[in-house]
Amino acid sequence: MIIDLRSDTVTKPSKQMLEAMMETQVGDDVFREDITVNQLETRIANMFGMDEALFFPSGTMANQTALKLHTNPGEQVICDKYAHIYNYESGGVSFNSGVSCKLLDENNGMFKADDVLKAINPADYYYSKTSLVEIENTANRRGGTCWDFNEIKKIRMVCDENKLGFHLDGARIWNALVAKNETANQYGEVFDTISVCLSKGLGCPVGSVLVGDSKIMENAIRIRKIFGGNMRQAGYLAAAGLFALDNNIDRLKEDHKKAREIGIVLAQLPIIKNVERIETNIVIFELNEDVSLNDFVNKLADNNIRIISMGGNKLRMVTHLDYNNDMHSILIKFLKNF
Repeated sequence: MIIDLRSDTVTKPSKQMLEAMMETQVGDDVFREDITVNQLETRIANMFGMDEALFFPSGTMANQTALKLHTNPGEQVICDKYAHIYNYESGGVSFNSGVSCKLLDENNGMFKADDVLKAINPADYYYSKTSLVEIENTANRRGGTCWDFNEIKKIRMVCDENKLGFHLDGARIWNALVAKNETANQYGEVFDTISVCLSKGLGCPVGSVLVGDSKIMENAIRIRKIFGGNMRQAGYLAAAGLFALDNNIDRLKEDHKKAREIGIVLAQLPIIKNVERIETNIVIFELNEDVSLNDFVNKLADNNIRIISMGGNKLRMVTHLDYNNDMHSILIKFLKNF
């Protein structure tokens, strides 16, 4: 038995999800004739109270499209220094849109409205024009932490007062909604665009969706085409998304519970320097300086447990729907006897 905690992207479609995929109706989505894709887009747009939604093969492409919709070359995006759009999208923010990032390192990644206000460039022509604020919820590199929605609303006010766009990288927004007992519609009222991932906590094999109002989304499908993201009979993938929305959101609380239990055990080990606060399904912890990261990871691997390094002496575990109770019991027992 392999216990794979590297990411919640390692999940495989369940038998029921595969059946839903095989039984769905499809068409040519380039002609906008795929019934199931249209259903998925309409459903997610309605969930967030947005006008439009567009299905993408990846979260990176959805984010990159949003950046291009909001900006012009030479402009600047305000985001956290650990933001996915800056660190893990292969420099696409500059390559695809020709914009730079002003990186904030405030309040453990949960920067404040005042931080945004201070980061906006002056209007003088020799400054890069600030045009967009981007946040990530949950924040991956910040340990799956959730934003304070009241602070998000304050940032929205700053964006309105300074004519800035506001984009949410909601790759794990489902985890945040469950953890904070919030609604998708709340987020749709605050952000101009939101990307949501179906292939992380929800267990789909592929897929993300970008939502926004009709004006901002007017050219989204053209940009998706430019990025090579048009698909044909994509309804097979969209069917997985519809199944996940029906069956895999509420169960995320199980992943959160397992993550907290792992954190409790890790915090009791003498070789562990620190376990970061756990709100959702991500456990980030740091080894003592005298402990070899490679030795630790290899020892887990020798026992069929897979995790990843976050740099330095930090490591990450991510719980997910394929990490079952039996695996959890084995891992907890192994850690206690480490």
